[in-house]
Amino acid sequence: MEDRRTIRVTGRGTLKLRPDVTRLTITLNGHEKDYADTVERSSRDTEALAAAITPLGFERSSLKTLSFDVNARYEGINDKNGNYRRVFKGYEFSHVLKLEFPSDNDLLGRILYALAHSSVDAEFDISYTVKDREAAKNELLGKAVEDAAAKAKVLSDAAGTKLGSIRSIDYSWGEIEMAVRPMNRMMKMADAAEEQAFGCAVNIEPDDITVSDTVTVVWDIV
Repeated sequence: MEDRRTIRVTGRGTLKLRPDVTRLTITLNGHEKDYADTVERSSRDTEALAAAITPLGFERSSLKTLSFDVNARYEGINDKNGNYRRVFKGYEFSHVLKLEFPSDNDLLGRILYALAHSSVDAEFDISYTVKDREAAKNELLGKAVEDAAAKAKVLSDAAGTKLGSIRSIDYSWGEIEMAVRPMNRMMKMADAAEEQAFGCAVNIEPDDITVSDTVTVVWDIV
């Protein structure tokens, strides 16, 4: 069988996306002496969180769990002889949830105000993403293939050859993060003035999301 000459080129696609979805990532933490009490408290705090947002037009199912963990809690101490040891202090939970909604600074302000006045202690991150992620991925791949084809043509022309049929296209299929995070790891506001400030719209204008990916294409050259 005759060996075919080939050219392998990696193309890169880059895309700027305008965020249109706000994502609130909420972390609930707590600890109790008994395992059952810890799990019960996590459930109670989650329901209190749901009760805080449902008056704003959200369904209970709008809160999506990203991770949930319950682990033994230990504390390091030195005994009367100066020896260090770990003492069991019960159990602690971490429940991470997300709430996504069409970007609206007024609604975001009301959500943060509701969280500030809820009975749960929570940490939260605010990030922005896009609703139609699949369309963005497809456009990004198209740009990467176009870039590979343009580079391959330049190389083949310079070498005095012509591009033939495509033999293969390789793509990593890895997950592409499409988000920007202007506010990270905020705590529930304890000061009354800070709480009152969130009663009005939050003036956040997120930057565009820049994403890129690569595709490797192999052509026959003739």
